[in-house]
Amino acid sequence: MLMRKYDTGTIEAGCDEAGRGCLAGPLFAAAVILPEEFPGEELNDSKQLTARKRDELRLLIERQAVAWAVARVESEEIDRVNILNASILAMHKAVAMLPVAPALLLVDGNRFTPYPGIEHRCIVKGDGLYMSIAAASILAKTHRDECMVALHERFPVYDWARNKGYPTPLHRERVREHGASPLHRKSFRLFDPQLKISFPGE
Repeated sequence: MLMRKYDTGTIEAGCDEAGRGCLAGPLFAAAVILPEEFPGEELNDSKQLTARKRDELRLLIERQAVAWAVARVESEEIDRVNILNASILAMHKAVAMLPVAPALLLVDGNRFTPYPGIEHRCIVKGDGLYMSIAAASILAKTHRDECMVALHERFPVYDWARNKGYPTPLHRERVREHGASPLHRKSFRLFDPQLKISFPGE
């Protein structure tokens, strides 16, 4: 079971993003403040959960969280500011949308730009350590997947309903055949395999 708190007695918001390694579509980020009594036995890094379990936990989180927010940064902005800065920007947007102000941000990863007036801790693989970060990873992932399924209707040739914009061989092949869509990230290597990126499947 993941840890409930980093600092007992402090209002903490877990922050995480989804879609950083994708070739197309927006990047999503979430910020979540969980109650002390949240039933978090099944919470985990969203990549370790099935799609069905993520959807179930999304409903639980959105229903029982003290506060939650999801924000997005579009592909054009990702190309303009780079993917790291876009990730931080999306998390800042999500924090700004929270109806309850946290005193501490628990951020998945090792890079973050301080949010004005709120302390933060960067925690590598934090989505597998702390409930609030895991909850944020689940919300970011499920909201982004939902978005990509909807965008598939506009651009069905890229198979986004299944690959959610990740660089699968079929996705790359369709880009070769049909060219890039307006939602592809032009600053990414759309054709070359580059580094092997894990694909969070269904």
